[in-house]
Amino acid sequence: MIRKNYYTIPGAKGRAMLADVTYNDTNPKAPLVIFAHGIRGFKDWGTHNLVAQYFAESGFRFLKFNFSHNGTTTDSPTDFADLIAFSDNTFTMELEDLTAVIDFACGGSYMPAVREVYLIGHSLGGGISIVKTAEDKRITKLVSMAAISSFYNLWPKQAEQQWKLQGVMYMRNSRTGQNMPYKVSLLQDLEKNPDRLNIVAKAAHIKQPWLIVHGDEDTSVPLSHAEALHTAQPNAKLAVIKGADHVFNAVHPYLTNELPATLLQFCDVSIEFLKE
Repeated sequence: MIRKNYYTIPGAKGRAMLADVTYNDTNPKAPLVIFAHGIRGFKDWGTHNLVAQYFAESGFRFLKFNFSHNGTTTDSPTDFADLIAFSDNTFTMELEDLTAVIDFACGGSYMPAVREVYLIGHSLGGGISIVKTAEDKRITKLVSMAAISSFYNLWPKQAEQQWKLQGVMYMRNSRTGQNMPYKVSLLQDLEKNPDRLNIVAKAAHIKQPWLIVHGDEDTSVPLSHAEALHTAQPNAKLAVIKGADHVFNAVHPYLTNELPATLLQFCDVSIEFLKE
């Protein structure tokens, strides 16, 4: 039977991260997949629970979590209820969060011992996952899902000068209508850590098996990002999903129990790769 366990993990600055693990109780020691969501995302967005169940049915444990400063709270895990925390977020903090999740999974205190950690990262979470994989030998395999090839691509270059003057920049969330605040500390984090936060340079140093998956109709993070990552690390495999947009044609809220065809294709190619 497919089951789900819930956890709270301390993240950056001690801020709580909600997490859950979906698994088949007949195989409690199955290989573990950790999923890192993207910017303005969260662990229960759209199809994420359906994907978790599909992976569990296919022989994996699937752990997903909310980054500590993604704007959600433990009381409102699917709403951006804390825009102050959102504005404080940095890439370094997300790397700290992901480290905490891997530590939690590998610690053996809360779930059966993890022998292999497979990492899947979407969009910004993909960029974070690439950096983390280059740094952490505990990660056995990586799947990047519509991943960015540079953190600088998250905002318009021409906005940086005004951003530095004002200290904060707002970008509208088209789904919720909220003006999401981004403190200049996000940009400063990149400027202070140019080597660590260079995604393409980190990609070149990845030694683990890596599958790069991207949709050819992604208008948020164009296919050229995947091609740049593949050029940096030609040992990685590149899979292009025809007809897939940035979220592989999912939406939030998602009201049916069947995955979109393009997202199902992503799951199948990823599962095949992880089982190799």
